[in-house]
Amino acid sequence: MAFIGEAKAIKSMITSRGSLLGMGAAMIVPSVGFGLQAASANDQGSAPVRVKFTFADTGMTATLYDSPSARDFASMLPLDLMIEDYSHNEKIVRLPRKLTEEGSGPFDNEQPGDLCYFKPWGNLALFYGDYKWDGLIRLGHFDEGFDPLKVRGEFPVRIERI
Repeated sequence: MAFIGEAKAIKSMITSRGSLLGMGAAMIVPSVGFGLQAASANDQGSAPVRVKFTFADTGMTATLYDSPSARDFASMLPLDLMIEDYSHNEKIVRLPRKLTEEGSGPFDNEQPGDLCYFKPWGNLALFYGDYKWDGLIRLGHFDEGFDPLKVRGEFPVRIERI
């Protein structure tokens, strides 16, 4: 008889734990679902984010990709910084803080007109010539060419959403 009583007690404990776990899961899962719905309701159709760089009496626009790093960059705008020459194929802009690197990885098919983030230094890299370099996150691409980047010198630059 003692064995039957112990078996009922164990079965009751297992059933109670299972019920508690089921209730806990039921409380967690709907909240995850609601969170996803709220996020998709706020993305407004995932319209691309466009930014304008104004320097040396000229302006140029870029379209950002939908990535954590690009969204982090867009969240910092507007910015008034300096743009300067670096090497023979790019200009750089030193950002006030580093961007998130979440979800980034290597990429290929580099081309002039790419707007990138250089992870080791935490700066923007605006390419007007061929390049191949590790440590970059591509943020976007310039919309209508990149000739203004070829103007040599250091200039104040205004970066803003459009």
